[in-house]
Amino acid sequence: MNYKVIGKSDMKVSEVGFGAWQAGRKGWGSDYDDESIIEAIRRSVDAGLNYIDTAETYGDGHSEEVVGRAISSIPREDIIIATKVKPPHFTHDAVIKSANESMRRLGVKYIDHYQLHWPDTSVPVKETLSAMEELVDQGKVRYIGVCNYNAEELENMISLMKRHEIVSDQVKYNIIDHDPENGLMQFLASRRMTLVAWSPIAKGLLSGKYTAENLPKDDIRSRDRLFTKQALAKIHPLLDYLRKVAALRGKTMSQVSLNYLLCMGAEVIPGAKNAAQALENIGASGWRLNGTEISEIKKLATSSDLSEA
Repeated sequence: MNYKVIGKSDMKVSEVGFGAWQAGRKGWGSDYDDESIIEAIRRSVDAGLNYIDTAETYGDGHSEEVVGRAISSIPREDIIIATKVKPPHFTHDAVIKSANESMRRLGVKYIDHYQLHWPDTSVPVKETLSAMEELVDQGKVRYIGVCNYNAEELENMISLMKRHEIVSDQVKYNIIDHDPENGLMQFLASRRMTLVAWSPIAKGLLSGKYTAENLPKDDIRSRDRLFTKQALAKIHPLLDYLRKVAALRGKTMSQVSLNYLLCMGAEVIPGAKNAAQALENIGASGWRLNGTEISEIKKLATSSDLSEA
């Protein structure tokens, strides 16, 4: 497993983290349970993974509770916990309360990486950031991050920070949804901030598991524009190439897809419903695609643009 430092922090994290959205259990189907998630997290930590990302909104706190159970027997210093506060809780007092509630569900005394989950204009951002900095001052949070903010929004937020830094921006980023490559990644690099990629395998689409005859039926994916016959037809050349590279490399399509993002400098947090999926994700680390493979993936991703799919 390779490791990297998140932004201007001392958090040295496994470049493949564990995304715990599915641990919330809502909308992801019935082919797994809490125990399979707990085993997946524990087996991942045994394999060298140390970064676990969750949020208060995932299953209305259920994801945090499951993560808390999974890490209860793991030395606290061996793991880095990231979670998020949702926009309805962006007032000063609500941010403080949310952090305390997240710590309770997680069973921890501090949060390593506390993030604002989505942009929101109903509460002055200055007020929200003040509460986040206060949490750092109190020792309840080590570092501040945001999710789904663009460069302009981040620039404004950076100017409002008084005592601490924003170390990361977590955004939707995968080979298909590659818009962050059009400016945001460069902005983050210039500010020494890390891009954390959520949905890095496009909710499993880039694993090669789904076809026009085998579309997912769970609520979250069945409503996604990617999981349609039209979209699959459009990205067929890209999927074929990923399959070819995977075969030549002795890897899986998921591992190739994740490795591409690692080559771009992102931290990735793929989800997993069981230990086998989690360990497969970890196999994306420790090697790199070559320049020719990266260029061809970029070319095919551009020609397979699904903005009109």
